[in-house]
Formats: sequence, C-alpha cells, structure tokens
Amino acid sequence: MDSRNMLVVYSVNLEKKLNAAAHHTIEYQTQKLVLRRGQIFSLKVMLNRPLQSHDELKLIFNTGHNMPFYTVELDPMTSYRSKGWQVKIAKQSGVEVVLNVISAADAVVGRYTMNVNEFDAGVFFLLFNPWCSDDSVFMASEEDRAEYVLNDTGYMYMGFAKQIKEKPWTFGQFEKYILNCCFRLLTHLEPKEMQSPVLVSRAICTMMCAANNFGVLVGNWTGDYSNGTAPYVWASSVPILQQHYITRMPVRFGQCWVFSGVLTTALRAVGIPARSVTNFESAHDTEKNLRVDIYLDESGKTIPHLTKDSVWNFHVWTDAWMKRQDLPQGHDGWQVLDSTPQEISEGQFRIGPSPVSAIRQGLVQIMYDTTFVFTEVNGDKYIWLVKQNQEREKNVLIAVETASIGKNISTKMVGENRRQDITLHYKFPEGSPEERKAMEKASGKRPDDKLNSRTLHISVLQNSVELGHPINLTIVLKRKTATPQNVNISCSLDLQTYTGNKKTNLGVIQKTVQIQGQESEVSLSMDSSFYIYKLGMVDDEMVIKGFIIAEIVDSGERVATDTTLCFLYSAFSVEMPSTSKVNQPLTITCNFKNTLPIPLTNIKFSVESLGLNNMKSWEQETVPPGKTINFQIECTPVKTGPRKFIVKFISRQVKEVHAEKVVLITK
Repeated sequence: MDSRNMLVVYSVNLEKKLNAAAHHTIEYQTQKLVLRRGQIFSLKVMLNRPLQSHDELKLIFNTGHNMPFYTVELDPMTSYRSKGWQVKIAKQSGVEVVLNVISAADAVVGRYTMNVNEFDAGVFFLLFNPWCSDDSVFMASEEDRAEYVLNDTGYMYMGFAKQIKEKPWTFGQFEKYILNCCFRLLTHLEPKEMQSPVLVSRAICTMMCAANNFGVLVGNWTGDYSNGTAPYVWASSVPILQQHYITRMPVRFGQCWVFSGVLTTALRAVGIPARSVTNFESAHDTEKNLRVDIYLDESGKTIPHLTKDSVWNFHVWTDAWMKRQDLPQGHDGWQVLDSTPQEISEGQFRIGPSPVSAIRQGLVQIMYDTTFVFTEVNGDKYIWLVKQNQEREKNVLIAVETASIGKNISTKMVGENRRQDITLHYKFPEGSPEERKAMEKASGKRPDDKLNSRTLHISVLQNSVELGHPINLTIVLKRKTATPQNVNISCSLDLQTYTGNKKTNLGVIQKTVQIQGQESEVSLSMDSSFYIYKLGMVDDEMVIKGFIIAEIVDSGERVATDTTLCFLYSAFSVEMPSTSKVNQPLTITCNFKNTLPIPLTNIKFSVESLGLNNMKSWEQETVPPGKTINFQIECTPVKTGPRKFIVKFISRQVKEVHAEKVVLITK
C-alpha cells in the first residue's frame, strides 16, 4: 500500500464529560476517564482521511500489573467482538469517526491503557457496575445505588445497644487519589481475579490492615496513640487513604469503625455497593465454641487469666452487595467483610465475604469465616462463678444468656440521615424456634437449658451515667414466690474500653436486703469521685462495666448478670450560616461549658467537610471546672453544593462530642 495513503490516527477524544455523566462517575476527582463495565461508551477518532472498507482500525485495551497483560483487541471493520467486549461505528463524517464500545459485564476492573492503531489514546479506569443487570454487583433500586455507591457521607453508630450514638463519617470515595489508591491495593491480584467482586472485596479487606504486608491502617487498642492519630479523632476515610497513597506507609491508628469506614470508601470507589454496619453487644469468641465464657470471683470481679473471650459494646464492619457465584444458590446479596485485625483467615487478618443469609440460618460452613460472624451476632453468653474450695478452683455455671449478644444491628437508612435496624436480616427473632434452630445447626448440638429451673431472675434498669454525677443502679429481682427472703448482692464496677478491655476496677458494692413480693428493686450507688479522676488514664472513650451476683442466703442459689453504662456529656452550641459563597470566609461560632468538677485538658475543636480543602482546628490546653469558652473558627469553602460541616470536640477526659450542619455553598 502507498504509505501516503496509509490510515493514520491523528487524535482520540475519550469524551470524558459525556461518558462520565452516563456512567455516574462525574464526581471522581481525577483527570482520567472513569467508566463502569458492561455499559456503552463513545470515542471520537480523527483520521488523516476517510475510513475505507479495507482499512484496519484496531482498538487495543491493556490492563494488569505484570506481563503478560490482559488484552482486548477490537476492530469495527472486522472483529468487532472479543472477550465479551463489542465495538461498532456509530457515526462517520469525513475524517471523523465516532465509535461505541461496550465492555463485558464481567470485564477485568482496573486501570486500562488504550491504543487506536499506533495512537496512544491514554488511560481510563474501569469499575464494577451496579447499574448493569448482567454485572454480579447489580443493584435494582435507584435509591439503593444512590446510597450505597454514590453517597460520600454517612454515619457510624457507636455507644451500646441501649444508648446508641451516631458519629458523622465522610467516605469521600470520589476525592483526589482515592481511586488510584484502591487499585494500587490490588496489584497482587491476577487479571482474572479482578473480574470477581468476591475476590476483589476480600483482597481490599485484607489490604486495609497493616498487619497484612504494608496495609493501609495500623490497629491500636492500647490507649497510647502518642506516635500517631488517636482512632476517635478520625471522621473521614479521605485523609487516611490519601496519606497511604502518598507515603506508601501504613497510617496510625485505627479501631473498628475506622477500618470499616475506609473499607466502605474503597468498595464504593471501585463500584461495589457497600455500607458500614454496627453490631451492638458483639461477641469475640476466641475458642470457636459459639459462646462467650466470663469467669467471676465471689465479689463479681472478672478473672482475667480465665476470661479469654470478650463482648465488645459495639463492633463495626462493612457489608458489600454481590452475587455469590462461587457458592450454592441462595447466598447472593449482602456479604459481611471485616478488616479489623481480630481473626486470621487463610493466613491473613480478614473476615469475609460471608453471606448474611448464611449467618442468619447458622450455615457456618459457607465461605468465608461465617462461624466467627455468626458468633458475633448470635453467640450465647455463659457466666461462671469460680469458687475457691481448699485451694482448688471449682467453676459453677450461674447464668446462660441466649439473647444478650447481637443487638440493634444498625446502618444508615437509604436516603435519610437516620439509623435503620437490620437485626432481623442477620438473625431470627431472639428466642424464636428458628433462632434456636440456627444455633443448633451452627453448633451441631441441642441448646443447653439446665438453668431454666432457677427461681430468681436478675436485671438492671440503668444504661447511662451523667458525667460528674454518682453511678446509680437499680437491680430488679423477680421470683416465683412472695415469701420474704434475704439476698446478698455483690456488684463489681470496672472502667473499660468499648472492646471489653478492663483498665481499672472502681470498687465493689455489697448489700444484704430482705426482698418481699414477686418483684423487688434494690438501689446501689457509687460516688463520682471513684471514677472522675480516672477518665484520662488512657486516651480512649471509657464505659463502666458492672457484674452483679445475687445469692439467696437460705438456699445458696446464685444468679448473675452484667450491665454497661455509658457516660453522657452535655452538647455544645454551634452557630454557622445556612448559606455561604465558594472561596469566601465562613465563620463558625462555638460556645462550650465544662460542667465537670475537674479541669478538661488537651482540648481540641475541629471542623471537617468535603467542601473544605483541609480540616480547621482550634486548641486550648485547659478549661477549668465550670468555665465557659467562646471562640470562632474561620474556614473557606472550595466546593459548591450542599455540604455537611462537622464540628467535633475532644479532650483527654471527654471524647466524641460533635455538632453538624449542612450549609449550601453557592458561586
């Protein structure tokens, strides 16, 4: 062929604005085109001459990190199909050709290079596609997609079952470097593995944890965060992933809600629908026997060397939405993924994906790690009394609680800034035949009911303490008889973290009372001076854990229960305008009073928003008891639209007090 008549590609326009709008990717802060698989996209090709029937117009797509690359070759003139991809000429006008390309619905996701003949057409990202009915992450509801794929803010639910607190969280999956970071976490996967949301989500989950080969986050529950950022300070995934991307080093430090927040961000970024989920009263079963064993001495104090299991006040993981083509039918939909480093799975710290349907039914053999998650939401709690008998210890079972684990499982409601209770997705109603059958299926044996003949039952009314006030407990005792009986009550109170990690014992309250009637209430009290000076002993939010043993004096029958009390602290007031202009100063006015009888130290107020380039903060060493402080923080919005501003207060003694407001930013 005459070289002067050879077909030459002069330019390729990836039509970024048009394609990004159609693919719901316009928000990604990247110069590169971002596409979703299984969906049509257009290219405008400029040639040196009009296309002729004998011409070759070869499109070559390459992805992968190691040779050989995964390659797709298409030519609208000859082979317009390859590996499930298709191309056709949509329009031809002189030297301009518009091509329509559809990638396969199960295409390899990742970073692609594209060539048209010899012309380097640049780089684009290909994501999973919840809008495509043939994609294994397809989600039918537009409202669900808007929440679980496109929403870049949300909430973490913390505290405990009877006193749930919401923590605003910025996922920020579209922010600068986030997508690059997420795909860099997957460089160890083969291209074929990059087709599967099961393998991609498990790999991202693995790479969240720094205990697994250079992962994103270092877990720390020691209470000492001096060589990093304390976990409670984070309110966004964005600075964590950006820092990791730039430094290639693990970020210090995270706890469960931080691990979940960053994992949810990463999954949404690559196109897998995801939500952060909180399980209250979450069991951590170290012995794999589907129960939590707690050992107490006769005063109600826990015995640390025997009590290996724990119950976390709350635990946060991530659910991801996908078909499970690797499993028997019936396990599509939400899958639990947990990147908090607490369980080894196939040699790495990770959990899942574990189908919520399998967890509910007690099908613990279904992959991955379903036994561990089943116990987290549906384990039984056994309380043992360790009796000293002539230098020998004897363990007596004094309580079996089948309904205390896995409470108020929570996530953000679709389209609303409210909590949704999804407990019944994970388990049948407590005490129902179906729930006990699931436990039987999981454990392979019938439930133990040897304590059902007990005549005395015990419970606690309270679930919170106002900071600076006494601890007041009301113990409710129920019996089948109305005969007067003397009862010894022993209540041991600990100061501990949300994971059940005991920091100090506050003391033991003991009382002998005569109870009359079938139901009696007994009041116990401890002065605030027993806990107030210990609040700053570790740099963590603390709760009070109480173990109560009641013994009928005549018969020697003992029963036990436990309770968790969270600290309440009065909110602070924040004033900011409802509207503001981009690139113009916005002033936030704060008013805060220290209501405690002790000074608050290491005080920091911070403002975060996706509308700002970076976090703004205001710090003060000390606020004396009873003192009120007023101050202003000035920040400059850089993005338009309705933007949530989160104002957060932390100190050594008091954690996690926040206020929030949505401000409309206009040009």
